[in-house]
Amino acid sequence: MSETFDKTNREKFRPLYHHVPEYGWMNDPNGMVYLDGEYHLFYQWNPYGSVWGNMHWGHAVSKDLVHWEHLGMAIDPDELGTVFSGNCVIDKENVAGFGKDIMIAFYTSAGEEQSQSIAYSTDKGRTFHKYNKNPIVRAEIPDFRDPNVFYHEPTKKNGSW
Repeated sequence: MSETFDKTNREKFRPLYHHVPEYGWMNDPNGMVYLDGEYHLFYQWNPYGSVWGNMHWGHAVSKDLVHWEHLGMAIDPDELGTVFSGNCVIDKENVAGFGKDIMIAFYTSAGEEQSQSIAYSTDKGRTFHKYNKNPIVRAEIPDFRDPNVFYHEPTKKNGSW
């Protein structure tokens, strides 16, 4: 057991130009949004190992999409399960009721069943608060994941597919 991860780059083919976390295993990019001069990239991340499993959402920001600042863990597992894919929106109209220009993450909670949950940030993605009524959507099918939510301007409503 260790409380640290060896960050020494020993990988011959590790990308130096494209985003990769400083350590751990990375998968799907999620919740890519732009807010106040920063591009936000969230991604499935195992911060405790170099193989798939123990899914969290990692977070990095960039001003130019080349140089990235790693912000670490954005959303961690809870009693509903690990954190699978989803997306983020900037709630410009306060449709969700958390506040104007709040960042909201929609993600799959992957436990015994898969369900959809949300977390929101009032500090431009630096910290997230899980919604206290999660999950927001349940289904009785085994694979129920990867929400994609958007604001539909013509009808002034949120939508998803």
